[in-house]
Amino acid sequence: MQTLKDKVILITGANRGIGKSLVKASLEKGARKIYATSRNLSKMPNFGDDRVETLELDITDNAQTLKVAEKTKDVEVLINNAGVLSQGNVLEGEISAVENDMKVNYYGTINMMRAFAPILEKNAPSKIVNIVSIVAYSPLPSLAGYSASKTALYSATLSVRTELAKKGVTVHAINPGAIDTDMNKGSEWDMPAPDGIAKIILDKVEAGELDIVPDEMGLGMFNAWKEAPSKLAEMFSNMYHGE
Repeated sequence: MQTLKDKVILITGANRGIGKSLVKASLEKGARKIYATSRNLSKMPNFGDDRVETLELDITDNAQTLKVAEKTKDVEVLINNAGVLSQGNVLEGEISAVENDMKVNYYGTINMMRAFAPILEKNAPSKIVNIVSIVAYSPLPSLAGYSASKTALYSATLSVRTELAKKGVTVHAINPGAIDTDMNKGSEWDMPAPDGIAKIILDKVEAGELDIVPDEMGLGMFNAWKEAPSKLAEMFSNMYHGE
């Protein structure tokens, strides 16, 4: 087990949801320092711990990403949590929303990995932890842009895992189902709270698990997919058509 105790961790999208919970869970794990980033620092909570340093970061701004990387050369664990979710299907949804999902969830996270890979190699053994989604295995048509961006991110995560495998950098993919965050506000699903999910994620990262589904809903979907990919596709089709 590679403990997160005394590690320097950078977490994107740390102002709310799973990102906020991951900051708290990292503090409980005994992290030495946590860089908590957000596009808007005025929305960043006060974590009440001087181990947390807040930084402004829009991951779609590559110049800003490189600037933050230059300031944080001691990072040993990069948690790419920042993301967006747009409603809409492929044929009728706003194409600008599809483009933004891809810009943030896929290209933004790739830019983070490219900027921090040299730092993580230098500080190895180190980790990249990408928050992906259960829809990486099959799309939910009502979230078509989000599903496509997360599927692309999962593929990129596996590629980077192979690229860095012999450089001391372990790459983890987190594929949760729906979690009770602002992103899923208004959903009628019975969703777990992000604090508990964040703890499970970090426990499994420490245990060395590479592909992590941290919640019961996600595990049910993953097990259906594992039995036959068409089963998860059928589940999402039934959700889309209200069957």
